[in-house]
Amino acid sequence: MTHIANIFLFMPGGQELIVIMIIVLLLFGGRKIPELMRGLGSGIREFNKAKNSLESEIKDGIREAEREEVDKKKKIER
Repeated sequence: MTHIANIFLFMPGGQELIVIMIIVLLLFGGRKIPELMRGLGSGIREFNKAKNSLESEIKDGIREAEREEVDKKKKIER
């Protein structure tokens, strides 16, 4: 539980977020920010797609292992 509390200690608050946004605006300019956000959005989408794919592969593997176990038990019972 203390690890979760430690994570929240290092998260920026409202004032820090405003300062970060101002710095980003100064560094990239108003015209580059939408392009930057689109790139960030597509990166997040790709990450979620890969995560979901990995989850489904793991679930399929578990189901297959359970089916094989059931088949083995059926063969033993015969």
